[in-house]
Amino acid sequence: MEGITEVEGLINTLSEELRVDETHYGEILIAMTEAVNNAIVHGNKLDINKMVDVEVSVDGTVLQFKISDEGPGFDYDNIPDPTAPENIEKPNGRGVFLMRQLADSCEFEDLGRVAIMRFDNAIPQMESAN
Repeated sequence: MEGITEVEGLINTLSEELRVDETHYGEILIAMTEAVNNAIVHGNKLDINKMVDVEVSVDGTVLQFKISDEGPGFDYDNIPDPTAPENIEKPNGRGVFLMRQLADSCEFEDLGRVAIMRFDNAIPQMESAN
């Protein structure tokens, strides 16, 4: 679970270096914490011999994260709605919902072992010097 602390450090460093605004910072931090937690707990089943990889890419003002685990995958298209009355009181089941709500796009690949989240306009445009 030290991976969660590492992700927080990564987000802090990236946010500082790339001048990510506070709104995007909070969205990225929560979404990434959820994604990595899901990969560790649900994907890798807390197996310390399995890895979670985090890749970061920047394209203009877009910040993208790719989180991969070594688990069996999951049916990401059929996740119970955590806002449904029968699920409101449940203590878990909100991770993917939060990822989808906070990122501008959230896609899954490789049977759900890979999550790709994109945050548009997270990085301010560089002003050109004339």
